[in-house]
Amino acid sequence: MPPKPSQLSRHLLLLSAAALLAPSLAAFAQGASSSSNPENPTVEQSTSNPALRPRAAQIEEGGAAVTLETSEPLFDIGAALNACGYDADLDKSAPVRAEVRADINSALAASEDARASRDALCSYIAAHHLSDAGLNVGQYVSLALYLSPPPSLTPNVDETELPPQATQVVNVLPLLRTFAADVDLHFIWIHHRPEYEALQARVHDPMVHAVLSTNIYLHQPVSSYDGRRFLVLLEPLLSPNLTNARIYGSDYIIVMSPDNSTGVPVPMDQIRHIYLHYVVEPMVYSRGQAMERIQPMLRGVQDAPLEFFYKSDVVSLMTECLIKAVEARLYLIPTPPPDKPRSKDRADTEQYAALKDLYDSETAAERQKLVDVDEKQGWTLTGYFYQALGTMQRNGDGLRDEIAPMIYGMDVDRERRHAEEIIFVKTVPADPLRPNTAPRKIEGMDLAERDLLQGKSDEAGELAEKALADPKGDHARAQYVLARIDLMQGNADEARQGFEQTLTLSKDPRTMAWSHIYLGRLYDTQQVPDRQKAVAEYQAALTVRDSLPDTKKAAESGIAKPFALPLRAVKPPAKNDDNDFDPTGKSEKDSYQPPAPK
Repeated sequence: MPPKPSQLSRHLLLLSAAALLAPSLAAFAQGASSSSNPENPTVEQSTSNPALRPRAAQIEEGGAAVTLETSEPLFDIGAALNACGYDADLDKSAPVRAEVRADINSALAASEDARASRDALCSYIAAHHLSDAGLNVGQYVSLALYLSPPPSLTPNVDETELPPQATQVVNVLPLLRTFAADVDLHFIWIHHRPEYEALQARVHDPMVHAVLSTNIYLHQPVSSYDGRRFLVLLEPLLSPNLTNARIYGSDYIIVMSPDNSTGVPVPMDQIRHIYLHYVVEPMVYSRGQAMERIQPMLRGVQDAPLEFFYKSDVVSLMTECLIKAVEARLYLIPTPPPDKPRSKDRADTEQYAALKDLYDSETAAERQKLVDVDEKQGWTLTGYFYQALGTMQRNGDGLRDEIAPMIYGMDVDRERRHAEEIIFVKTVPADPLRPNTAPRKIEGMDLAERDLLQGKSDEAGELAEKALADPKGDHARAQYVLARIDLMQGNADEARQGFEQTLTLSKDPRTMAWSHIYLGRLYDTQQVPDRQKAVAEYQAALTVRDSLPDTKKAAESGIAKPFALPLRAVKPPAKNDDNDFDPTGKSEKDSYQPPAPK
């Protein structure tokens, strides 16, 4: 007889079969889950009629409430951004991102129409660029969530029903459709479906465990769709360091981008954090009549390093504190728990009990540290809810039964005084629901490029040589930088060899295009100009050009007329003041004429 599965195993099987296995990877839009802050464009809510929900949030009757999926419209949006210079965290992305970019570049190199449609699309994206990288990408993610599958790529709701972010860029759709058709994005999507499915498979089981363990702790039932949905969408063409999260009506949707690590490719703690919002927020908001009594708690967090949103909305503050308390209760130290002995030998049992007590005490200490850190960051009710959850756990009750006593039984004055006694830290980590994109750190070959532009050729050369010596370094860009240094120093032959070698190493359109342009200029300016080879290089630059106008302008100018080196201004010879220098001063005395008498 096979062994009887544990409660966790039964729940895992149930959730895996009934809740997380999407029936197919059919195309539909996407989004991400997030908490409700209508003032923050990265966190959007929609109270639209359920019939007008975005396609990704539309549910088949009897479908699952928790799903893990992919989306072709989101793929098309990601492909367009990448074709137009979106390189954020490319070195940390899953390998499929580079493969898709290479396929798109091949299609662009083979078709002038594709390059023209790419240029038009990129001009629009550049004109609607936002300085914050998260908000810039977020506006296109919001739009993708409401798009019908290709080739139509049209909003599946009236434009008046689109989120504010999406309406800012909705006019990109005609350009996107043309670009998608010219490079045959649907074929590229189908070609890379196996990689997408493999990423889904790697995320599936850890996500099942995260959701299941949370449900078991909270005594939350696992059920099919009942009007609310938690949806995780994977799209590796975006930065793995950016989480896009949305709440549309009763649907919590989160877009995540897998990284290139060998373990779980997405941050599972963020998925669980947002899933806790999905579970906890309805319970808290249903106790609205208690919120006026708890309002004084806001006075205790006015000096905390929290967003104004939390300092002015006690419901949101309390919800976040409760979620952080649950996360602390679910935290496990890295050390695995001791294995329970199979034998009933007293010595083994006593040893196990001692090891288990030590493990439990270490875990409890680390959990309390998390609570202390949370409170110092401004989540002042975390400790209160942490203790209340401990009572709930000992009683064997669930959060749905205990949420009312937790809220209505709170001693508000005591908790407010406790908050006023806390010495807050100066800064807090970014909320996964309200990501704050840090400025991109310039390093590696980007730093070498900057040094070269500033005339620091020695520093740029050192960085390039270091990259060439690193087996994982960007050898193509390093060779490109060294070739430009040779060009600046007048080493024409070495520069020509460097650009030719760059073309054999690089797949980046801009690097390749400018290597061709520099080669054309070298042929135009050599002692015996070779105009035929120069024009061939300029034409090659047009074939592989990037979407930026300077590349096209430089190549077309080279075709129109030979490149000529700029003329250097001839300085007049410096006057030699030493020629007339008389150390005795005699000449000056002889030439002296006293003023005429008055």
